[in-house]
Amino acid sequence: MKKYAGEFQFSAIGHVRTPFQDRFGVPRQPGLAANAKGVIQLHPDPDLKTALKSLEEFSHLWIIFVFHEHGGKNWKPSIRPPRLGGNRKVGVLASRSPHRPNPIGISAVAIEKIDLDAPEGPQIHVAGVDLIDGTPVLDIKPYIPYADSIPEANAGWASEPIPRYEVRFSAEADAEILKRDPHGEKKLRELIVQVLELDPRPAFQKRQWPVSEKPSWGRRYGFDVQSVDVKYEIREGHFFVYALADL
Repeated sequence: MKKYAGEFQFSAIGHVRTPFQDRFGVPRQPGLAANAKGVIQLHPDPDLKTALKSLEEFSHLWIIFVFHEHGGKNWKPSIRPPRLGGNRKVGVLASRSPHRPNPIGISAVAIEKIDLDAPEGPQIHVAGVDLIDGTPVLDIKPYIPYADSIPEANAGWASEPIPRYEVRFSAEADAEILKRDPHGEKKLRELIVQVLELDPRPAFQKRQWPVSEKPSWGRRYGFDVQSVDVKYEIREGHFFVYALADL
């Protein structure tokens, strides 16, 4: 049996433009925030344009990308998944943590539109992204349901339903959303709800300040989305958006 060792070099074929400027507001998995829209911007290479032929026949695709801003220089064999509240360790290869032997990931997203003639190079408009803005793309592949979907698969430690929390808005926040998205085309309000209802805070904050516990009420946080600083606090078991501001 042949064994392969050593290093492999790959070049990005483009990057993803998304509403998320930092990792704290990014959904934990693709598809959880359907209104998180993005654009896969490929390099202006004629061969890449040709390589996209017939992709429009598919509804979804896989993005193979690089965790370019995961913040860690060295990987560790065990991690504490935020899904488990940071209370239990699992092997990093039994997780989707960005802190891996090779910091690459995959994400399944919906295809909304393909623009082969965009001035900057071919563009694929997608929905349900869970990537930070500027994420390098190594490859894309069509999502094929009969091969990629396994209904009877066991989700292991991630099988428990994801908790979701109610999200409310102040009158001031709603007015600011209306000013920034008067016709609702950006789906700004819906996107804020989809991000916040999943509790985007880091695991240590979730452990220390649970949404359901009274000592947490009144604590304030923020995250960035669509170039907006969303300011929110915990109130009586739900999240309350009290203001929006420019970044």
